[in-house]
Amino acid sequence: MGGISPDVKEKVKSKTRKNLAEPPMFKVLLHNDDYTTMEFVVELLMGVFHKSFEDATRIMLNVHKTGYGVCGIYTYEIAETKVETVYQLASESGFPLKSSIEKA
Repeated sequence: MGGISPDVKEKVKSKTRKNLAEPPMFKVLLHNDDYTTMEFVVELLMGVFHKSFEDATRIMLNVHKTGYGVCGIYTYEIAETKVETVYQLASESGFPLKSSIEKA
């Protein structure tokens, strides 16, 4: 009868890894262009990257002056999602705004 046998005892062994490595982190960058409005970039930074108005304005000005700006540092999967979200929102609004990932 395929049932439970009270005479059978099982042991479970488990090992805990002591040296868990932190996942690699990636910067999400916005790149300047001549068409995307500053207002759109600030709104994007506030909506997608959860920046305050002041931080979003500072990052937007950095993008405008230096050609790129760091929006945040995330694990790869989150950074990839942020870049795709930027692309979709910019495309829907008719802007050619580029975003990329760089190892932190």
